[in-house]
Amino acid sequence: MSTGTAVLKAEARLFTREPGALFWILAFPTLLLVVIGCIPAFREPSADLGGLRTVDLYVPIAILLAMITSAIQSMPPVLTGYRERGILRRMATTPMKPGALINAQIALHGAAVVGSTLIALAVGRLAFGVALPRQLAGYLVALVLAALSALAIGAAVSAVSRTTKITQAVGSAVFFPAMFTSGVWLPVGAMPELLQDIVGLTPLGASAQALDQAAAGQWPSWTHLAVTAVWTVALVAVARRRFTWE
Repeated sequence: MSTGTAVLKAEARLFTREPGALFWILAFPTLLLVVIGCIPAFREPSADLGGLRTVDLYVPIAILLAMITSAIQSMPPVLTGYRERGILRRMATTPMKPGALINAQIALHGAAVVGSTLIALAVGRLAFGVALPRQLAGYLVALVLAALSALAIGAAVSAVSRTTKITQAVGSAVFFPAMFTSGVWLPVGAMPELLQDIVGLTPLGASAQALDQAAAGQWPSWTHLAVTAVWTVALVAVARRRFTWE
């Protein structure tokens, strides 16, 4: 068994022993969707939303919420905790390099997001008749970029935070604005046009609009995709520059 596979299996066992993290990533976003869908007014088409229903807009929001929770609230404390306890430093002196552990964490949290995405799409379709994405290729492109941008935010939080307590504080400071820009409190499509333009300059705001467009059958705006990609590259650069093993 390769060292990377061994680390992945070990981290997977530890990850499954964290029911709190699994709940907030896998279950909570869909539960929020169910709550929204159970409100009769949110199941009625709205002219302000282009004939869509509020519950239609909350499927991509639930997906983005899973990404935010996984990448910003769950992953950074794990990585910072390993560094704070000297685990990464000790691993650096062995054939099992610290990068394998980081890759394992990214893979596990990415897999959790994929699972949450499938659950949200299935519940939205079966319980509330939400149409599946009409522009599947565009939706997948927007989804991958959104996940990469969220993971890049989490990596940057891990890189600039020296301790777990600082990570939790910085993560919380980033988490709530990320929830707003992704449309958790108010769908981006329901925001005033000026606010949509402002939110569209953020990685998750641009991702939300790209996913909405793909779900409606359009190819996502290249502007939204470019904004998400530029943020991803910039945040990865910050993470690579600031991250230390000890």
